[in-house]
Amino acid sequence: MASAPASGVDLAVIGAAGKTGTALVSALEGRSSVRRVVHTARRTGDRAVDLETGAGLIDALSGCRGVYFIAPNVHPDEPALLRRVLVAAVEAGVDHVVYHSVAWPYTPEMPHHLDKARCEDMLHTFGGVQWTVLQPCVYAENFGDVLDGSVDTLEVPYDLDAPFSFVALADVAEAAARVLVEGAAVHHGATYELGGPEAIGVRQLCEQAVRPVNPTRISVAEWEERHAQSLSGDARARLAAMFDFYDRHGFAAGSAQLRGLLGRAPLGVAELVRAM
Repeated sequence: MASAPASGVDLAVIGAAGKTGTALVSALEGRSSVRRVVHTARRTGDRAVDLETGAGLIDALSGCRGVYFIAPNVHPDEPALLRRVLVAAVEAGVDHVVYHSVAWPYTPEMPHHLDKARCEDMLHTFGGVQWTVLQPCVYAENFGDVLDGSVDTLEVPYDLDAPFSFVALADVAEAAARVLVEGAAVHHGATYELGGPEAIGVRQLCEQAVRPVNPTRISVAEWEERHAQSLSGDARARLAAMFDFYDRHGFAAGSAQLRGLLGRAPLGVAELVRAM
């Protein structure tokens, strides 16, 4: 009788129901067996877990060799979520944890970025698993309705000309898929900053849309009134701090490491629009 494999064979995506997780699962199609790990199972084969308690995580990750962890956006305690994932990964015998962080994680003026810096430190020192960190910049698709011509107005609560290295979600997913498939033997200990190929403001982004849009700057208070009524006070405070930082500094990131993972130049906004 053949002996059991030394480690699992599947890959798991925690947060598979969100936009990043959905794109990553799609990028992994045909390359590996993938488990969608979600809060609420909606498809056959989904693994439902509770990140707030850790319930279901060990079962969901058992038999996996690699795990990609995406936390809920602006969660009030992302380090606690990651700790539960790491405990479960070690218990389940997972070889490789890939953490979805953010560019510029150590930015004390943005509390949710700082939480990701704490998570990176935890990943470095936890022990028992090998790890990789991905640090994407802002997705160009956050403005997808503008870029594809679905809307003709845009309001943002920061400087319209502050520079951002907008990155294509599909490029981030492709890079993440490569890291997962190649695994810890190639990528353990690496941290990859994933920025787009150009630093442009929201005004320039809107000029490249299918139907050019003239964006408008509004105050943070106006944005909260119009777009954040369903968010918790903590989430609104974190986003307000982020907008204030964007207004003063922008958010630019390098694209060289993304180019290396893709084996080509990352998509710029104009190329992304042409592909729509």
